[in-house]
Amino acid sequence: MARAERRTVDLSAYPDLVVIYLGMRVNTLAGIRTLIGFGPKIRAAWKEEPDGLLLHEDIMFSPRHLGMREYWRDFESLETWTRTLPHKDWWRNYTKDTGGTGFWHETYFMRGGMEAIYANMEKPIGMTAFAPVEPARGSLFSARKRLRLDDAEAETVAAPYAESDLY
Repeated sequence: MARAERRTVDLSAYPDLVVIYLGMRVNTLAGIRTLIGFGPKIRAAWKEEPDGLLLHEDIMFSPRHLGMREYWRDFESLETWTRTLPHKDWWRNYTKDTGGTGFWHETYFMRGGMEAIYANMEKPIGMTAFAPVEPARGSLFSARKRLRLDDAEAETVAAPYAESDLY
């Protein structure tokens, strides 16, 4: 019998670490094509080594539900990347046509706090399985707003689109 070799990590060099889990689930036959089409795009994006991305890992939740986990140096790096190409176009296009899929992300912060978004998920997943679900509008529209970050600290880059663009 072999004893477990327990290890841990020293995260003191990453005080602003952000961990984000993302997933896309096939809801219709058309969703298979959408899901498969995103794989090479995602791979190409993280292989470009965006500033602040420390690690990207692919996850398979089920054959029709794929995802990833990413570690970012800080929220500003993650937010900057999401508001530039190609992500900016991916999200804008997805909100107009889900392509037969559902999408979600949950973000966790070393300094405390969490935020999440769920779009077209057929059944409760993650926090939606136990917490009240609200429309992602108004004060809950963007990750920055869901985190209640002080807008006076300034958004360093333009938002991908305004709430009025969607509703």
